[in-house]
Amino acid sequence: MIGRRALLAGAALWPLAAWTQAARAETGPRILAFGDSLTAGYGLPASKGLVPMLQDWLVARSTPARIVNRGLSGDTTYGGRVRIHWALRGGADAVIVQLGGNDMLLGWSPAQAEANLDAILTTAGAKDRPLLLVGIHAPGRRQDWRRGWAGIWPRLAARHDALLLPDLYAPLAAIPAGERKPFLLDDGIHPSAKGVELLVGHLGPQVQALIARVSAS
Repeated sequence: MIGRRALLAGAALWPLAAWTQAARAETGPRILAFGDSLTAGYGLPASKGLVPMLQDWLVARSTPARIVNRGLSGDTTYGGRVRIHWALRGGADAVIVQLGGNDMLLGWSPAQAEANLDAILTTAGAKDRPLLLVGIHAPGRRQDWRRGWAGIWPRLAARHDALLLPDLYAPLAAIPAGERKPFLLDDGIHPSAKGVELLVGHLGPQVQALIARVSAS
């Protein structure tokens, strides 16, 4: 049986551990997460969205950083092009750019998205600010359209010397279709909290690499 003193000592340490985690989250570079509903945490409790769960993932791995959520549900690459200047007003040491999914759903061309993302990355990467570009696979059966989308991510990353995660949804796509339901919200598009956990495990190492670039600069 655990003694009373041990219980009291453990209880005293709990606030300290919580304070230490919070302090870690408030230190380190300011990383702007600029995206659409996936970044914003659509349909999820505040603590279960992509940004807070990514913050927790980094804290658990002793990687200090402040991830600032600038996700906007429904946003397109054109909308991002309009608001990137506003999003950067608070300052940022590095920027994660995650846009394009809504362009796909609207049937917009990869060329349009590439031009918009090019402008976003130019603004976000000013003064040699490190960048991470996060892509997503194009749905549907039109192979030429899907290839067009797949091609823009590496081109843009190379053009802007950005780190690249070609497909944020890769961990979900790897799950057999009949087993994906617990990882998605009822709309069948956005990730559930369980799905976000998978995405964060996929995204996290690239964010660590982005933070390392900030430290190196």
